[in-house]
Order: sequence, then C-alpha cells, then structure tokens
Amino acid sequence: MEFFQKVKSVRLKSHHDKFLLADPDQETVYQDRHGTSKRAKWTIEFPEEVENVIRLKSCYGKYLTATDDQVLLGVTGRKVVQSLPKRLDSSVEWEPMKDGFLVKLKTRYGNYLRANGGLPPWRNSITHDIPHRHHNWILWEVDIVEKLPESTPKITQSERLDDDSSSSFHFTSPTYSRSESRDGFDASPVKAEGRLIYYHVADDNGNANDAVEGPFFHFKGHGLEELTEKLEEITGLENITVCSRNKINGNLYPLRLALPPNNADMHVVVVPASSKS
Repeated sequence: MEFFQKVKSVRLKSHHDKFLLADPDQETVYQDRHGTSKRAKWTIEFPEEVENVIRLKSCYGKYLTATDDQVLLGVTGRKVVQSLPKRLDSSVEWEPMKDGFLVKLKTRYGNYLRANGGLPPWRNSITHDIPHRHHNWILWEVDIVEKLPESTPKITQSERLDDDSSSSFHFTSPTYSRSESRDGFDASPVKAEGRLIYYHVADDNGNANDAVEGPFFHFKGHGLEELTEKLEEITGLENITVCSRNKINGNLYPLRLALPPNNADMHVVVVPASSKS
C-alpha cells in the first residue's frame, strides 16, 4: 500500500512499457504507449470499510472493474472494464502487493490485473487471472501524477459517487498522435501559468534512463530552490541535486543558475545524496 499512500492519481505502466488506458467508449480498458493522454490517469480512492485495498477511477468517473465475463472462449482470463455500479462492491476493489519496485493488483478473489501480449485480439487487452506463465505480465510500475495535500478531510462514500474526478493537473505533450486528437484531447499544449517539469531519479551510480519520457508535473515556481523543494516533496528524497543532461556529451551537470525563461518545459534528473556520482 506504500505505493499509494498520500497519492491522488497515478499512471500504471505494464511490463510491455505500455500504460493502462480508459477507452472513450467508457467501458473498455486497454494498454497503449501514449502515457501523456488524460485517459492514462487513474484517481485513487480508499474504501472506508475495507483496509489495504484501493479503487481506481478513470477520467470518465468510472471504476476499474473485475468482471466474471470471459474475454475469449476457452481462455481463462476474465474481462476488466470501466463501470459505475450502483453499489461499490468488491469487483471495484484491488489489493496492491509490492514486488520489488513494482506492484501487483489483486482482486478480492485472488486474481491479478494482467496486461496481455501476443497476437490480436489478445494483444493490448487487460484481464484478471492467476497466470501459469508470463508472470511478469501482472507486474505494474506506478507513476505518481498527483499527491494528496498534507491534510485531507475524509470523504464519505456518497460524496465519492458525486465526485466527477476533476483535477487541477493537466496532461500536456508537445505532440500527439492522430488517434488521440480524435478522442477530443487537444493536440496543442495546454496554455497555463507555469511550466512542465519532466524528471527521472538517478540510481546509486548516478545512472538515469532519461532517454524515454518520464513522470512530470506542472510547476508554477520561479527559482531553482523552489524546484528543488518540489522535487524533494514528490520523490520523498532529501538533499538532492537537480541536474540537466548536456546535449553535446551526454553528461549530467548540476543546475546552478536561474531556470530557463518564458516558462519553457524542463527535463531534469534528480540525483540523490546517496549517489556515488
């Protein structure tokens, strides 16, 4: 459960380097590489009556639901959909289980949320099952999109049902595919006060795989000190060094000066104090 403590919303990334997405039909869920889509964002809810489980709500206000329906005849996997049941029962509850730096999400009946590979129509589908092979298909990487405020009042179940999952966080990206534009998600960046900060956390040897797009947040501050404090808050690390990648030689160098002008987006690497680099 520590992956989700004090977290408001997340993205879930499968073993196939694809994100769990809510389809615009407001029923289907699937996996896709377009993690910048608002459909990759899942809001976390903690049921009051049950411990150690969470609910995951899509951008359409519907819950990730484990059904009893078969996906394909003769195949053991059961369908996972978006739904909004009149009564929030165990079908919308998932138990997070830590597996190294990843998590498994277990249904109340012992199955696991699984991202499938292989050939169509199996490819990119999402099911729940107890796998006899491809055990890594049930492992998920958690990207924190938004944290809860330090002091958040408890929300009753009736208030949750009325909540439309609106959020001040905006997913933006310099470019979008045609398919995402058709979904009604504006293909131009969101114009808002502040800038986007894309970040990666380096390991103990100072290595960071920042060649791929990592998690990001909207930063409205103006100085390096404020940015450092924000990154420490998000990552939970202390005494970090905020670095940038030299485009010529690829080396990391600490940021010492003012942030780029005109609220330009930034790509940074967070180097923990424990790093040997």
